[in-house]
Amino acid sequence: MGVMEKMRNSTASILWILIFSFGILWVLADVDFFSGITQGPTNLGVVNGEPITLEEYNNRVSFYTDQFSQQTNQPMTPEMRALYENQAWEDLVAARLIQQKMNDIGIAVTDNELIEMITGDNPDPFIRQQFADSDGNIDRIALRAAIDAPENSQAWIMIEQQLRDNRRQQKMTNFISSGLRVSNADIRNEFKRENSFADIRFLRFPYSEITDDEITVTEDDLRTYYRNNPAQFERSETYRFRFVSWDKAPTSADTTNTINDVEALREAFQMAENDSLFLLRNQSNTTYRGAYVSVDEIRDEYRPVIDLEVGEVSDVVMINGDPHMFKKIDQRGDEIRFAVLSYQVVADPISTIDRLAEQAEEFGFYAASDGFEREADMRDLEIREATATKGNPFIPGLGQSQAILDELETLRRNRISEPIELNDQFVVIQLLERTEAGTRPLDEVRGQVENFVKTEKRKEIMYDRVRELLASNGNLEALAERAEKEIQSAEGIRMSGSNIPGAGREIKVIGSIFSLETGQQSGPIQGESAVFIVVADDISLADVDNITSTQRQEIRNRLEQQKFMAFNQVFLDRLKEGANIRDNRRQLIR
Repeated sequence: MGVMEKMRNSTASILWILIFSFGILWVLADVDFFSGITQGPTNLGVVNGEPITLEEYNNRVSFYTDQFSQQTNQPMTPEMRALYENQAWEDLVAARLIQQKMNDIGIAVTDNELIEMITGDNPDPFIRQQFADSDGNIDRIALRAAIDAPENSQAWIMIEQQLRDNRRQQKMTNFISSGLRVSNADIRNEFKRENSFADIRFLRFPYSEITDDEITVTEDDLRTYYRNNPAQFERSETYRFRFVSWDKAPTSADTTNTINDVEALREAFQMAENDSLFLLRNQSNTTYRGAYVSVDEIRDEYRPVIDLEVGEVSDVVMINGDPHMFKKIDQRGDEIRFAVLSYQVVADPISTIDRLAEQAEEFGFYAASDGFEREADMRDLEIREATATKGNPFIPGLGQSQAILDELETLRRNRISEPIELNDQFVVIQLLERTEAGTRPLDEVRGQVENFVKTEKRKEIMYDRVRELLASNGNLEALAERAEKEIQSAEGIRMSGSNIPGAGREIKVIGSIFSLETGQQSGPIQGESAVFIVVADDISLADVDNITSTQRQEIRNRLEQQKFMAFNQVFLDRLKEGANIRDNRRQLIR
């Protein structure tokens, strides 16, 4: 039976199916089902069911970018903005997690506490600052008038919420700090570490003196070290990708346009009576100095100003690729006062940057259907490969790029990205391989394992060699003569220090030094880079009974701060590990 005949025999069934299907579609359309599907996520993210809105994210990013502009007076680069955007997201996630934790453990601020913070005997510093009289006391009449004024009702709602949040956060900080108390023993030990010193003489036997010929490394050695030290070979999630790029360098047309911009200001520059104000208003890249400069001290590239008449402006001079014009303001003897108008040649945001962005977008569109390599060949673009590691925005071959790292974390294998704008180029990337976090296989790290094993064997061989030398040459001088080494000395080594002058970072050796008595010679000490024999010429241990109350409080504050900062990061990491965090930035922002 043919296909058409089967269809004719099944017409009744097909008709009823179509009628039923259209009925379902009608109902779904009536309840706006499809708009719900196409709308996608409505919030930027969700942390344990609590949304992060796009508005608060944008506000946080704006706060960071405004601060950057005010502090640097420089335009925001794409990469810097990407870093701030990532920081804003991390801040909002952390805030949600901490707020939720405070709810879990019951940290709250009652209405009575809030009233006390505003009108109590010891109000919050914000209230004190706003309503202090000339003597520094609270102006209670002004405070009451501000509270009772109807026009301030909305402002008070915001102030009360901020005061409540601040007090709640302070309670959380106190809650954490209560478990991180610094004991008197901690303070006494820290005082001793900071105020104990040693003068020493020592011999140093570097491990590097043991040659490879003296070392035998077996397969069993490699496997044993690898098995016993897995943490040394842990890797974060990594990405191997390829990319093409478009350089954002200015074109010859951009250079010509910038030269014309400078040239167009010649007459106004010559007529300007206030040269400092003129350069400022016209955003000269070279600021006005106003000082007289000796002819002999004028930089070579600025020497055209010497031949000008007072009040005359030079032709455009190119210096390091940027156009400059000089104006001689005054001359007294062999000293000249002059101004420099200059512009930096940059890529035009429309004719150059937008054109490159369009080229990158076209490449990505066609590469998705015709293939990455084929499209790159057609456009004569060089394909390069790179590797990135999660959590590390530095990418070899591309430099610092949080934007690329963010893209790689969400890109699926073989998928091609949208154009990514970096500070100096546009790139389109294709993810080739994603390697999950974990311990790297032995075959992949065999060379590293072998180096570690050799280092351990060098330490063992050198330690045994020094111990044997010491057995037959008791004092430092005899040992130095036998080993043909020079005795070194170091003074004022602090117990809390980490470096020995002439020997580098040697924390373990310093610890061993302060276990000696004055005049005592140590046995062999295995350091980071060598085996040491040390004579303690003088050990000056601090008397903890001499600690002052000021020193005690300063040490307590510092240790508490160190403990709090260390715990706070671990605390936040643990909250993230146990949280359900959904990140919708890719869908909404892109």
